[in-house]
Amino acid sequence: MVARPPLKLQIVPMRVTDLPAVHAIERASFDSPWPADAYRSELETNRLAQYLVVRVGDEIAGYGGMWLMVDEAHIITFAIHSLWRRQHIGDRLLLALLDVAIDAGAHEATLEVRLSNLPARRLYEKFGFRPVGLRPRYYSDNGEDALIMTTDQLRDAQMRERIARLRAMIDAAPQPVSPAERASPSSGSGVG
Repeated sequence: MVARPPLKLQIVPMRVTDLPAVHAIERASFDSPWPADAYRSELETNRLAQYLVVRVGDEIAGYGGMWLMVDEAHIITFAIHSLWRRQHIGDRLLLALLDVAIDAGAHEATLEVRLSNLPARRLYEKFGFRPVGLRPRYYSDNGEDALIMTTDQLRDAQMRERIARLRAMIDAAPQPVSPAERASPSSGSGVG
């Protein structure tokens, strides 16, 4: 068997040409996806918006976006394609969003997450987000409440140490493997 080189992972600013892949992930990830033209409008007209995509090889595996408002970074969307999950891609993307927030001078980061979305909540908690409130009936598809989560001050020593520890853990993690290779019986990930 010939060893394949690891896939190159890049986190880069979202472009208009990325929107078909982004919207496909959006539709697969959320019961009430944003309209197809929403991201285009955000990229072209919202000066507060910062959007990133995760490219693994030639594929877009995930995306995230935030609004930088005064001294707060408000994460408004975040999704990893289901076939690319459990490979630290969400960790890498959230770290990149926090790096952008810190570089822009944000003091803290906030977001809303469904109460029922325990995997997302665990990810955010790992990065120092903590519950600070509730938005009743926030989600229009089913009326579910949203948990408001906020970080401590991003430049505080404790938060900087947390980010440094997570960065070291992420840097030590293996590079992602394509969904096709993960499903292949010869990849060692099959039942055996």
